[in-house]
Amino acid sequence: MQVYVLLFNAGTDNEGIHSLQANGRNTVLMFEDEDDATRFGLMLEAQDFPTPDIEAFEQDEIEEFCEEAGFDLRLIPAGSLMVPPDSAVEAMDWDPDGEYVAEEPPTADESRLSNEELDDIRQRLEKLL
Repeated sequence: MQVYVLLFNAGTDNEGIHSLQANGRNTVLMFEDEDDATRFGLMLEAQDFPTPDIEAFEQDEIEEFCEEAGFDLRLIPAGSLMVPPDSAVEAMDWDPDGEYVAEEPPTADESRLSNEELDDIRQRLEKLL
């Protein structure tokens, strides 16, 4: 089955797919109807998102992409009025003018607990035994 997704900078090295983010998970929307996808894209533009391209793919291609990328997916049935959330994420994983922006893992100094914190954790664990 053919589905429609919203892409930004389609066909470039800086291509990005639109997803919704909730509870730390990204969900890609697959629309059954191109007009519904177009309408959703226009609503995104009204919220100052970059202009998306509506692209047709085979559903299994998008499912495979989402599985590999660790994204959830949602099929939007034809005739459904899908409305974007009122607010966008503060920082996107994708930069419309550049490259993929992944969150940097904490440095060793940022992720270290103080000796006091470690002692406190150790004491609480020992009490459990």
